[in-house]
Amino acid sequence: MTINTSKVDGRRKLDFKTLDDILDDVNYLCQSNVRSLGNWSPGQNLNHLTILMLGCLDGIDVKVRFLTRTAVSLIKRRILTKQMSPGLQLPKSAAALLPSGMSWDQGVQEIRTALNRMKTESQRYAHPVLGELSREQWDQLHCRHCELHLSFLVPEAS
Repeated sequence: MTINTSKVDGRRKLDFKTLDDILDDVNYLCQSNVRSLGNWSPGQNLNHLTILMLGCLDGIDVKVRFLTRTAVSLIKRRILTKQMSPGLQLPKSAAALLPSGMSWDQGVQEIRTALNRMKTESQRYAHPVLGELSREQWDQLHCRHCELHLSFLVPEAS
């Protein structure tokens, strides 16, 4: 049964300012068992976040219609600075951004490696929808994206 993620209760409230904040939260989650309140496993959530991080470093091969890019460009500032809303369904053309089956440990290793690359490599490619972004804008986008997906991951009580 698919969960309507726009209506999920119990999500964590997160506010990341830097890539280190993201890493700190992943490390915090590693201190206990983690469960997901959404449709993806904890490892799949990390894998999805990593895919976008690596996409900004290596390029993303996703085609987006001109009208979509134009419409989204009008709210670019909001996307970079305000919390993202849950429940967005990616179009079939963005299948490359969907996660694969992945364990928590694999996901943690992947996202740690991607965050390290993000902090040490300067090259950034254009976003398939938002277009050219500065390194700082990419970091803001990753903070917003990680706030959304990591909010669905909650530590289980011991």
